[in-house]
Amino acid sequence: MSNSESKFKESRVSSKLVYEGFLKIFVDNVKLPDGNSATREYIVHPGASMVIPILENGNVIMERQYRYSTDQEYLEFPAGKIDRGESPLQTAIRELEEETGYHAEEMKHLTTIHPVIGYSNEIIEIYIAKKLKLREAKLDAGEFLEVVEINPQDLINWVRQSKVKDVKTQIGAFWLDAILHRGW
Repeated sequence: MSNSESKFKESRVSSKLVYEGFLKIFVDNVKLPDGNSATREYIVHPGASMVIPILENGNVIMERQYRYSTDQEYLEFPAGKIDRGESPLQTAIRELEEETGYHAEEMKHLTTIHPVIGYSNEIIEIYIAKKLKLREAKLDAGEFLEVVEINPQDLINWVRQSKVKDVKTQIGAFWLDAILHRGW
């Protein structure tokens, strides 16, 4: 069923841009399916790509970095926003090289996710990278992270123990587990 045919579709009556930077924040007035009105606040995001880099020894490359919004360090797969004029694949290649120093000779798209549908249109394209060659990392100004090599089974165990809390990384870990153990 298309969105325009949905019996649950809400119709925009008015829209106000309340913030514009890397993200755009809107407050909209909408007409609900029952005719009543409501307010919807949401974030427009340029999209992102995430990479699951697998080394020849079977381990994966990950990053440990601090996230200001939650005041915590996280273990994550390399990822970053899609720049204007850039394809999701180009973003994946760029982010992997900039953040970890690795170049992938083989990159395959796995899936597209919408991580926070309640308040954002963000999408994240997830790729798997193989045949990695180490070059030199070139972090963006103001970007601080540690590149780490992780055993996939340790990663899955940490997800189960709630030690890995980043949703895109959890989804990537489950894809990795399925690929390694079920031949996906």
